Amino acid sequence: MVRDEQIISHEGVRYTTVKEGLAHILIPEASVEQNSKVRMDQGVSQVFYNPVQQFNRDLTILTLKAYGKERLEQKQLTHRSRSEKLADKKRKRKEQTKEQEETQGEPPSKSPKISENATRIATEEGSLNNAENQLLAEEAQNVAQPGAVKDEKGADTHSGEKAKESDTAAPQLQEKPGPRFTILDALSASGLRALRYAHEIPFLTSVTSNDLLKTAVDSIKLNVKHNRLESKINVSHDDAIAHMYTLVAQELRRKDPRTGKVSKSEKYDVVDLDPYGSAAPFLDAAVQAVRDDGGLLAVTCTDSGVWASAGYAEKCYSLYGGVPVKGWYSHEGGLRIVLHAIETAAAKYGLAMEPLVSLSIDFYIRVFVRIRKSPAAVKFQGGKNMVVYSCDSGCGAWATQLLMANKEAPNKKGSGVFYKHSLAKAPTVNQSCEHCGGTMHMAGPMYAGRIHSPDFIKRILAELDEASPEIYGTTPRIRGMLQTALEEFLPSPEEMEAAKSDTPVSREAELAAIEPYPFYFHPSVLAGLVHCTTPSEAAFKGALKGLGYRVTRSHTKPGSIKTDAPWSIIWHVMREWVRQKAPVKEENIKPGSTGYRLLGLGKKQEVEVEKSGEATAEEGDKQEQDAKPAVVFDEALGREAKVKLVRYQENPTENWGPMNRAKGK
Repeated sequence: MVRDEQIISHEGVRYTTVKEGLAHILIPEASVEQNSKVRMDQGVSQVFYNPVQQFNRDLTILTLKAYGKERLEQKQLTHRSRSEKLADKKRKRKEQTKEQEETQGEPPSKSPKISENATRIATEEGSLNNAENQLLAEEAQNVAQPGAVKDEKGADTHSGEKAKESDTAAPQLQEKPGPRFTILDALSASGLRALRYAHEIPFLTSVTSNDLLKTAVDSIKLNVKHNRLESKINVSHDDAIAHMYTLVAQELRRKDPRTGKVSKSEKYDVVDLDPYGSAAPFLDAAVQAVRDDGGLLAVTCTDSGVWASAGYAEKCYSLYGGVPVKGWYSHEGGLRIVLHAIETAAAKYGLAMEPLVSLSIDFYIRVFVRIRKSPAAVKFQGGKNMVVYSCDSGCGAWATQLLMANKEAPNKKGSGVFYKHSLAKAPTVNQSCEHCGGTMHMAGPMYAGRIHSPDFIKRILAELDEASPEIYGTTPRIRGMLQTALEEFLPSPEEMEAAKSDTPVSREAELAAIEPYPFYFHPSVLAGLVHCTTPSEAAFKGALKGLGYRVTRSHTKPGSIKTDAPWSIIWHVMREWVRQKAPVKEENIKPGSTGYRLLGLGKKQEVEVEKSGEATAEEGDKQEQDAKPAVVFDEALGREAKVKLVRYQENPTENWGPMNRAKGK
C-alpha cells in the first residue's frame, strides 16, 4: 500500500489518500490520529481495509482478466452463431416465397392459398426480424453508461459518444457495442475491489459494490466520486444475501413457463465473495446469482481455525457440511471441504462446479470456480467426493474413500462407453493404522477432484507477463504461487496413457476424473516421530525418484512433498534413512510409542529356534529388508533446477493477520 502526500477535505473531514493499483481510497485522518500506536499501512478505519490482502486483490484482477477475455470470446462466437442462424432462416423464407410466386405464375393476392402462405411467411419473417432486433437491443443494453473510460493503453475513450456525421461526407457506421461483463462485489467494505476492477479491467461494463453497513456505503460513494467512476460502479446498500436472492427471484418471475428459459439474463458474470470470516452463509445465493452458462464465482474464507483445525469440528460441519482433517495437510483438506460446500450448494439447482484455481494463502483460502447448468455433470458428484481416514494421532498416514463410484461401461452398440453411477465398496482400512498401529479417524466429505485447471493457470501467468509491477505490487509472489500450483499436477496412470497415445479425453472422462494423490507430507515431521535428524528435501526426493516414483511439492506449505508413492514406501525410505544416515539411540525411544513401532524396535529381541540353527530377530529383519527395494539417497537426482521464485510468503509485517472487524452499524 502506498500513502500519497495528498490531503483531501470533504464536508469538513480531512482524508489521507491511499493508493493501491490504479485506485485511490480516502481514509479519515482522525482514524489514524486516534490510534497513534498503529502504523499507517495498518490503517484503522470505520470501514474495514487490510493492506496485507493486496495479494488477494492483485491475484483476483489478473484472474478476472484471464477469465473475462475467454468469456467474451465465447459470447461473441455465440452471438455470431445466433445471428447467422437467423439470417439463414430469413434467406430461406425469401427463397421459398419467390419459388411459390414463380410456380403459381400469378400475384399472391389472387390465390387464397398463396395469400395464406405469404401471410404465414411474412409473419415468420417478422418474427425473425424481431429476434434480430432483440439481439441488437440486448447488446445496446449491455453497454455501460456514457463516460470517460481508459482503455488498456491508457487512452481516453467515450463509450456513449455517437459517431459524428456531416452533410457532405458519407454516413459513418456506428460501432456496435460489445457484450456485457458485469461483476458483483457482494461485501465491498471500502469499495477498493470495485474501484480496482473498474480501473484495471478494460472490458468491464459495470460492477455493483454492495455493503450492509451505512458507513461502508458512504465511504464507497465517496471513493467512487473521488475516482470519477460513477458511470461504471453501482453502489448498493443491502444485505448481500438479500441482494442476490432478489436478483434470482426477478429472474424466476420472468422465466417462460413453456421453455423454462429467460430471454435475457441479468445475472452477474462474476460474483466475488470476500467476507470477514466464512463465506458459507452466502454460497446458496451466490451460485444462483452468477450466470449459469460458465459464470465465475470467487470465494474467500478467512476462518482457517474452522476448516483447517480439528478444534472446531462441529462448527466446520455446520458451516461447510464436512469434518476437518487433523494433520500436516489440513489446509489442503480445508480447500477441499470448501469446494465440497460450493459443489453441494450448486448441485441442488442442477449446477455443476469446475475448480479453476484453489489456493491456501496466509490465513485464508481463495478459490475460483466456474458454474454451469448441467444436470448430467451433477450426476458425477457422488464419485467426486470422498472421506479421509487419517492416522492423526500416530504416523500421519492417510487413505481416501470415494462416496460413490463412476465407472465406464460399454454401450449396447459396442461403439463407445457411458458412465454408471453406483455405490462404493465398504472401507478397506482398519480402525488401526497398518503402519504404526495408531487410531484412524475419519474426516470429510470433501472434494476429491482436481483443485486447479493447468490451462487456466497458464492463462493467468500470461496475463502476469503483461502486468505492470508498479500497479500489481505482489507479482513476484503471484508468479511463485501459481507456478507451484501448476507443478502440483501429477497425472494418473490413465491420464499418462492417454497422453502417450494422443487420445482425446471425452467430456465424461473429464467429469469422472479425481485427484489420485490429493495430499502431502513433511520429512521434518516424519523425522520427529522417529527421533532422528531430518533428511534434506533433495535427499528424500532423490530416494523416491530412484525407486521409480514421481515427486513434487504443494503450494500450501514450504518443505512439503507430494508423491505417487504409497505410505508403505514412504516409511520404508524413512527407516532406511535411520539405518544408513541417522542412527538413533534406541534407549531414548519410549517402548510402545509411535516411533518405537515404526522402527520395529519391539521385534529386536532374540527368539528361540530349533537347535539345528540359531537366528536372531535382527537377522530376520535383514532378510526382510533385502526383499524390499534398495534405497539410495541421491541428492543430485532429487535436486531441482534453481529458479528464482517466491513460492512461500514470509510474514509481511509484525502482528499481521486478519485484523479487527470493521466498526459500524
